[in-house]
Amino acid sequence: MTTLADTVPRDHVFTFSYETYNDAVVRGMMRPPDRILQTLMASPRVGRLLVANPYRSLASAVSRRLSGAQAVFPETERQRLVQPLRLARSDSTSPRRLIGALRSYDSVLRKSAVSMGLNAPCVITTNPIVAAFAPFAWASTVTYFGRDDWLSAEDRSAYWPAYRAAYQQIRESEVGVVAVSQEIIDRIDPRGPAAVVPNGVDPGEWTGAVPCAPEWLAAIPEPRAIYVGTLDSRLDTEGLATLAAERPNLSIVLLGPAGDSAAIDGVRGMPNVYIHGGVGRAELVAALRNSQLSLLAHRRTPLTEAMSPLKVYEYLAAGLPVVSIDLPPVRRLEDDRVIFADSTAEMADAVDSALRMGPSSEATRVAWLQQNSWTARHQTILDMSTRDRMFHRRDDSFPLSEQCPPHGDVTAPAP
Repeated sequence: MTTLADTVPRDHVFTFSYETYNDAVVRGMMRPPDRILQTLMASPRVGRLLVANPYRSLASAVSRRLSGAQAVFPETERQRLVQPLRLARSDSTSPRRLIGALRSYDSVLRKSAVSMGLNAPCVITTNPIVAAFAPFAWASTVTYFGRDDWLSAEDRSAYWPAYRAAYQQIRESEVGVVAVSQEIIDRIDPRGPAAVVPNGVDPGEWTGAVPCAPEWLAAIPEPRAIYVGTLDSRLDTEGLATLAAERPNLSIVLLGPAGDSAAIDGVRGMPNVYIHGGVGRAELVAALRNSQLSLLAHRRTPLTEAMSPLKVYEYLAAGLPVVSIDLPPVRRLEDDRVIFADSTAEMADAVDSALRMGPSSEATRVAWLQQNSWTARHQTILDMSTRDRMFHRRDDSFPLSEQCPPHGDVTAPAP
C-alpha cells in the first residue's frame, strides 16, 4: 500500500568519492555515480538536491576557475553544487586529522544544506570513509553506494587500513549499503539494509539505426573483437597475445584511455591488435555497433571478481555476443549471449562460437535495453535512501580510538 510519505519528494545530498562533478562531465556522465546523480536531478521522488564534490585545494580550484576548465553546474533553487576547499594539496597520514577532515567536510555540507532549506535530507555517498565516519547528525538516512571493493584496489593499498575501518563501522551501524555486486555486499557484510544494484544502460544512447563506423574502425578488417575501457593492469595482455596468435584473422580492438601504458606493451606491434585512445560516447556507441563481438579480457583478481563490468552491459546494448572470463557478477546476468572461458588465453573456441552466434535481433536488443535501464535500476537506491530508519550517529562523544583505524598513521583519501 502506497502511503503519503512514499509520494512526498524527499530532500537529498549526494557526494562524489574522489572525483568531481567536472570529472563526471568530462567523461560524459557515464560511470555509475554519474548516472545516479542524473537520476537524482530528474526524479520526482527527489525534492531539493545538494551535490558535494570531495575536498580540493584552494590553489587548484582557483587555477581551474581562471583557466575556464570547470564545468558549469546547472544550479537552480532546487539543486546546488558545493565544493569544499582546503589549503593542503594532499591528504594527511594522521588518523586524528582524518577524523577532523571528515568533521570539517560534514560541517561544510551541513551549512550548505541549511542555506538551501533542506529538511532532514537523505544522504547518498559513494565514499565508504564518508559513509562511515562523517557525523551526518543533521541527516535522516545515510546510504553508501559501492561501485568497487576499495579493499581490493591495488593502487589504493596505502588506504586499506582506512577502508577496513570504514567497512567495520558501516557494518556495525545501520548505514544502508547498495553495491553493484553481491561480492561487495558480502565483503562489507552490513547489518543494516542492503541491496545489489548492477550497472545499466541509457536506452536513448543505443536505439535507432546503426551509425556509420568511425573512419579509424572502418579501416580495421572484420571480424572485429572489441574491448572498451581504461587500458591498465586489469587487462590480461598476456592472454590477449595468446588469443591474437591463435586467431590471426581476428582483429582485436582495444579502445580506451591508457591508464598504464606499460600494461599493454605485451600486445603492441602484434599485426592483428589495434589500440585506439578514448573517444566520446557517440563514437564509442558507433564503434561497438560496428563490431562483430566483444571481449571482457580481465585478469582474475579480488577486484575484478567483485566488479559489475559496465562494459558488458554496453556490449549487450550494442547487440554483440560477449566472450568473458568467468566472473560471478557476469555469470549472474544469466544471458545466453555471454560465453565464458576460464581465462583470456583460453578464449579462442568461445570466440568462434560468438562469431557463429552473430548479433542479436533488433527486437531482442530493444527489449534488453528497457529491462536494464539506469532509471529502473536506481529506484532501488531511492527506496533505500528514503526508507525510514535510524543509524548510529558519530559525534564528539565517541572516543577517537572507536572511529579511527587501529593501525597507527595511514594515508587516507580526501572525503
